[in-house]
Amino acid sequence: MSRIYLETYINADVQTVFDLARNIDLHQKSTSKTNEKAIAGRTSGLIEENETVTWRAKHLGVYQTLTTKIICMDKPHQFTDEMQKGAFKSLRHQHIFKKVEGKTLMIDIFDFESPLGIIGKAFNRIFLKNYMKQFLIERNKLIKATAESATMSHNVTTYPRIE
Repeated sequence: MSRIYLETYINADVQTVFDLARNIDLHQKSTSKTNEKAIAGRTSGLIEENETVTWRAKHLGVYQTLTTKIICMDKPHQFTDEMQKGAFKSLRHQHIFKKVEGKTLMIDIFDFESPLGIIGKAFNRIFLKNYMKQFLIERNKLIKATAESATMSHNVTTYPRIE
């Protein structure tokens, strides 16, 4: 089993970051390089506990589908999605949100296992773990930029500039 652990500090409130992290439309925008689209289950808006989404994307030159289900959710502190069907042997992604010094710490714990036994393990070490890490980092960059932009817009509206 491979694990990716990421921490992203975001200058926005926990609820905003939590909602952006489960926003299907934003996820599709963050994965435009792989042409990822939600094709079944929840296909837009905010995914909720016990809902599924089926993604279709081009990874490594091949179109693949992956169905995940939100298996638990504690708003706005955490949610976990787990693969129901797809190319991995297993996949589980925990999303954790904590308020830290007026900002939100978003933690990703992404556990996955490739099929094909020893060949899959070698593929994980050589390529797949870094590929998936970059995939998550790109997603997190967009969540951060969107959340911080929303916070800035809110602050400008709330506190008009005095000249």
